[in-house]
Amino acid sequence: MIDLFAALGFRWNREKIPHQIPTHSIDRVTFHFHRMLTTYVWDASVLEGNPFTFPEVKTLLEGVTVGGRKISDQEQVLNLAISSKYLLSLVKAGKFKLDKITFTELHGLVAKNEALEWGHFRGEGLETNYTPDVGLGPEGRHTPLPTVPGAPELNRVFSEGLQALNNTLESPFERAAAFFLFGALQQFFFDGNKRTSRFMMNGILMSSGMDAISIPAAKAQDFNEKMVRFYMAKDATEMMEFLVSCHPDAITIQQNNPQME
Repeated sequence: MIDLFAALGFRWNREKIPHQIPTHSIDRVTFHFHRMLTTYVWDASVLEGNPFTFPEVKTLLEGVTVGGRKISDQEQVLNLAISSKYLLSLVKAGKFKLDKITFTELHGLVAKNEALEWGHFRGEGLETNYTPDVGLGPEGRHTPLPTVPGAPELNRVFSEGLQALNNTLESPFERAAAFFLFGALQQFFFDGNKRTSRFMMNGILMSSGMDAISIPAAKAQDFNEKMVRFYMAKDATEMMEFLVSCHPDAITIQQNNPQME
């Protein structure tokens, strides 16, 4: 049997994970996601340092261009909207899967014209030498597995990680949060890893009748600081607790799961 923590590359205190999460119908959670779409897109863009304001994102999603903004910033917002709508369509149709095809399809929408290449793992396209890293400020840099032709090691890590997630974690919430951090740590793509992995996380949640999680713009600095500590220590406990605090049902979850105190 594959060891969960060894396969993912990090660990966490599993006793801190909530077991009781409010669940609803798929129709209800997809309706909520659709209704909150502008907020989800804006929150995600703020995490990327995008200067678009909430009213500007709303205007752009209504089909009206915003003057005085870079084309690249505008495209990033539109990519997030297109990815959100695609994820929504998959979940509504019962077609969302936690697999490489869905992961790479979403990345192809999220990182289009932004990443060096998009829609496949590092090494599976034309670029087979460049390995990106994650800047951690004063703490240095997090360097993932090297980019090599055909990405054999990245594919092995992804396959084993997925197997461990599916075979070990019964809780969709724990699996969803762990997948987000797995994608963020292993950096399967040249760019857009955290964004794409959060879409996958929300696909798992909504497919299980749980509301999607958005990292509020107001918590962007908190998110970034906790992610740095995650990259440094390879301990996801703090980030898991943070994701719970960002869930729409956070208060209910904390009341129903006293072990989290």
